Amino acid sequence: MANQSAAFQISQNDKAEALALTPVSRETEARLDRYAELLVTWQAKTNLVAPSTLPQIWTRHIADSLQLLELAPNARTWVDLGSGGGFPGVVLACVMADREGAMVHLVERNAKKAAFLREALRVTGGRGTVHLADIVDYVDSFRGPIDCVTARALASLNVLLGFTESLVKNGAKALFLKGQDVESELTEATKYWKIEPKLHPSRTGGHGWVAEFDRIERRLASPSATQTASK
Repeated sequence: MANQSAAFQISQNDKAEALALTPVSRETEARLDRYAELLVTWQAKTNLVAPSTLPQIWTRHIADSLQLLELAPNARTWVDLGSGGGFPGVVLACVMADREGAMVHLVERNAKKAAFLREALRVTGGRGTVHLADIVDYVDSFRGPIDCVTARALASLNVLLGFTESLVKNGAKALFLKGQDVESELTEATKYWKIEPKLHPSRTGGHGWVAEFDRIERRLASPSATQTASK
């Protein structure tokens, strides 16, 4: 599998399809090119994304991340929880590189993935910083305003709401990239949280959704937010 990743060639057709769905500036496109190439190289030694998704890296991962910008067009300070391979955190940082005063905080507890994220920000010039930390510890210690908090393929909505409750109460918008089980996750989450979610179908097709929250209020004692899956 490592040899397959090393020899993998990024599909220009997939890239063109992704940019048609989520257009970016020429400068941002160049940064994303460098990021995609770096990810493919690192994938040979560190599992950053599911290998089966590499042929659609632009549509499955990059465009999927870029669509968040339309839901929070004025956001400047982002926090990406469990950044893993950098989706959506590094993608957002590549876009934010042109925006004065912007910053993307990438939170990752796995040291190897955190090292990749730092290298990705270095080679792309993305406007971001990496925090090697547990999510609960990071959220508890964070000081300062946040415009938007994100997570992708990290945990159930019930757990994500627990992670981000304090951030949303302080004014952040939460945007979670979810799959086809989003409705059942919401059903479970409403047992513990008073929420008014907005569901946006993914622009990249399939069965993906973006779950948006502007208000999170605890209803009952929720299961521990430490029950999460690492990317």
